[in-house]
Amino acid sequence: MHIPDGFLDAKTWLGATALSGAALYYALKKTQERWEDRQLPALGTMAAFIFAAQMVNFPVGGGTSGHLLGAALATFFLGPWGANVVLTTVLIIQALLFADGGITALGANVLNMAVIGPWVAQGVYSLVGYRNLGGTFLAAWLSIVAAALACSLELAFSGIVPLRLVVPAMLGWHSLIGIGEGLITCGVVIFLKRIGMVPFETLSLEVQKR
Repeated sequence: MHIPDGFLDAKTWLGATALSGAALYYALKKTQERWEDRQLPALGTMAAFIFAAQMVNFPVGGGTSGHLLGAALATFFLGPWGANVVLTTVLIIQALLFADGGITALGANVLNMAVIGPWVAQGVYSLVGYRNLGGTFLAAWLSIVAAALACSLELAFSGIVPLRLVVPAMLGWHSLIGIGEGLITCGVVIFLKRIGMVPFETLSLEVQKR
């Protein structure tokens, strides 16, 4: 899903960069307002975990593989703004150090995976809560599908491939990848909760009480 350089025209990658830049600015502001110093290491820990987890691919079929995006996972524990900061950091490191996604396309990749993904997941959590594993699976699956759809639209708007071809292809494969995303997310959520990490919902209530 990482778009390389040369796949987006100027109007698309500039527009996506403006949107993702505005979202990151506001995310940093909201994160500083909400999080205390003692909670900030959780951002770094989650970023390191997602970065490492994205290095591990799982087979999907037809020679295709997927890897954890982590949007629903980060949103579960950090909220959508914290997830935006964490995933943006991961994507920047991947683009600069590993050429995983282009530099000009970085804004689009951030928009798809670090903005749209977390907010779709947050929408599911808002509807079903944080205690339902089925909801966690759905949040993870939908975050993948929504990010893939946004990527498809950007490629189509840039004239790289017709919309009627890219949308079914991207959504078809990423619907399968989303299953892996959902299973991994549920497993990690169970583990992290057992070792004492609290969901964003609980953290928000603690902040409101102060």
